[in-house]
Amino acid sequence: MHQCSLFILTLVCVSVKDISGSWEEWWTYDGISGPGFWGLINPQWSMCNKGRRQSPVNIEPDKLLFDPWLRDIQFDKHKVSGILQNTGQSLVFRVEKDSKHQVNISGGPLSYRYQFEEIYFHYGMEDNRGSEHQIDKHTFPGEIQLYGFNKELYHNMSEAQHKSQGIVGISLMVQVGEPTSTDFRLITTAFNKVTYRGASYPIKHLPLSSLLPNTQQYLTYEGSTTHPGCWETAVWIIFNKPIYISKQEMYALRQLMQGSQLTPKAPLGNNARPVQHLNHRTVRTNINFNKQGLQGSHNCPDMYRNMHYTARYRGRKRSKKSVACKRNDKPKKCHKNSHPMAEGAHLAVQKR
Repeated sequence: MHQCSLFILTLVCVSVKDISGSWEEWWTYDGISGPGFWGLINPQWSMCNKGRRQSPVNIEPDKLLFDPWLRDIQFDKHKVSGILQNTGQSLVFRVEKDSKHQVNISGGPLSYRYQFEEIYFHYGMEDNRGSEHQIDKHTFPGEIQLYGFNKELYHNMSEAQHKSQGIVGISLMVQVGEPTSTDFRLITTAFNKVTYRGASYPIKHLPLSSLLPNTQQYLTYEGSTTHPGCWETAVWIIFNKPIYISKQEMYALRQLMQGSQLTPKAPLGNNARPVQHLNHRTVRTNINFNKQGLQGSHNCPDMYRNMHYTARYRGRKRSKKSVACKRNDKPKKCHKNSHPMAEGAHLAVQKR
């Protein structure tokens, strides 16, 4: 009996070791290995369940804070090459490690330079769902996320994702329509090359900056990666304009499968983590609603100095100077028409 118990214990230990070595492959977007269980199936991912600064989030227009000090986002113009891969959870593009020219991301809310590393594709099987971030509870058909790591403080993404100010996440909302960038076809024409899990395809000379929407308006907040282990080290930047892909390209994207060719399982789509609580975080924007001339925009809070300092005097003699800080009343919420993504029209309902 004692020998039998030892044998069973050995089998259990071996099984746990095998499972722990494949965490990166085991998680999914539904069922008992879905987002609600990410923090339970791997202790190193506990932040997925316990974190207070998680992503994605729903952006509430009436709680945006205008920050006049936010700068334009800067992307290097270099072209990058890498591998497009179906991981079984997402479609991911990862740049070549030994590339001579790396793309740096700077400006905006960033205090450091970040080196572009990878792209994640999130999309729905229908047009009414797909994006991870939401705008006023509106979901887009897809969302493309560009990740970079802080190259000034850390050596690579693996190190940076665990450290403060380690990661930048650039969010591009995706709409179905006439494509806005012909360069994006370098990726979309390769969708049928990565139909099954584990399939990969090389992408050469991708001009990353040309994939971005033609705007410098954006929203930003402090959050996490939206895949395990949900590290709360990300600065998120959400551009205030979508990018477009055609119906045919979206159809090809929706043909990708979670499994192998022998066991394809389910489609890869609907790979979006549910929105997380904002937990009193501030979402800032460089969109000046006052200059937009939107109705009710004068009530929108901003980060201009709403205080001044005065020296008080008593009689003719100068008393010991005391400083009084006078604040304006707490700003009211933005009018409902002062929508973010208001570059000509609301991004959430923008029509071409």
